[in-house]
Amino acid sequence: MKKLRIGLFGFGVVGEGIYQVLSQKSNMDCEIVKICIKNPSKTRNAPDQLFTDDRNEILQDSSINVVVELIDDADVAYEIVVHALETGKCVVSANKKMIADNLTELIKLQKKSDASFLYEAAVCGSIPIVRNLEEYFDNDLLKYVTGIVNGSTNYILSQMSMNGSSYSDCLKDAQTNGFAETNPTLDVEGIDASYKMSIICLHAFGKIVDSSEIMRKGITSLTEADFKFAKEKGMKIKLIANTFEGDSGLCTTIFPTFLKQECTLSFVENEYNGVLIGSSLADEQLLYGKGAGRFPTSSAVLSDISALRYGYKYEFRKGQKKQTPAPVGSKKVYASFKSGKAINIDAFESIEEQYKNEHTEYIIGNITLDQLSKSDFLTQKDISVIAFG
Repeated sequence: MKKLRIGLFGFGVVGEGIYQVLSQKSNMDCEIVKICIKNPSKTRNAPDQLFTDDRNEILQDSSINVVVELIDDADVAYEIVVHALETGKCVVSANKKMIADNLTELIKLQKKSDASFLYEAAVCGSIPIVRNLEEYFDNDLLKYVTGIVNGSTNYILSQMSMNGSSYSDCLKDAQTNGFAETNPTLDVEGIDASYKMSIICLHAFGKIVDSSEIMRKGITSLTEADFKFAKEKGMKIKLIANTFEGDSGLCTTIFPTFLKQECTLSFVENEYNGVLIGSSLADEQLLYGKGAGRFPTSSAVLSDISALRYGYKYEFRKGQKKQTPAPVGSKKVYASFKSGKAINIDAFESIEEQYKNEHTEYIIGNITLDQLSKSDFLTQKDISVIAFG
């Protein structure tokens, strides 16, 4: 490809980091020629002439052949990416919601325009999960992809487990350290993980899954009693995202999960992510790295920009078939709640253990995923549901 002339949208911590690195690395043969920002009056660490608040100065400039999109607003990001692809510009994006919500259309646009659309930074920070699934595991028969894909929630859970701190204190700590947003809902409710799993399902199995249809339970219902139980049993609690292809279709879930101390993913702490890829030939492999913070995201964005120098693009050789996730099989789960709360015990296929004191109750039993999806266990804030890994 000819020299990359980049139009950058967004100049936050990641955008500024990208600018600084590209300004110093002349060997990458890249140049940021214009940066679109929302507030033109703010002082920034770059020459004033680079900045504009008019997106058309980038989108309608035929000399700009790459758009790097790093803004928070998914709707505006979608407009920018569509316009860029329609005019033949290559695109690098980190906006997981925008990508997950519009995968079918964006894939068609990429093919029609013959431009590259890369988004490694949208999934698991610094871990090159998308390109590994797309390239290395292209011809291998994958069985599952499972792991910790949200660094913010993993940081909170690690601190709650190691220090015995409250959820609210650990959340504040995560926000102070830049691992969680001011409004953490997308992270702590598992919504962010569902966007990432939607993208992973495409590159792992060639299936386009609506993120809103992925069965999930976040971490906001977890209590100190749940962590006490985990510690007594020699386990840790992690938010685990899992997808596998069975006879009935693709099953994709996101649940707080008890992991034994010797389990590979139990060693993944704080803002780190860890993803296990299970295949028929290579057995199981672990991808591990930082999943939250400015530098992991910057690393992935720079990797995609570098790949554009040799015309890399996703080929989607496994297909792009739309599929609704199938609630396949049963899970052993722990459900805890305040003493005296009425819950539907009949939802369980079988019950292994029940406990009650003056403050809390819990039930451990087997429940089909189909029944779990129909119950109110996942939606009620005052019921903890933790799967056994």
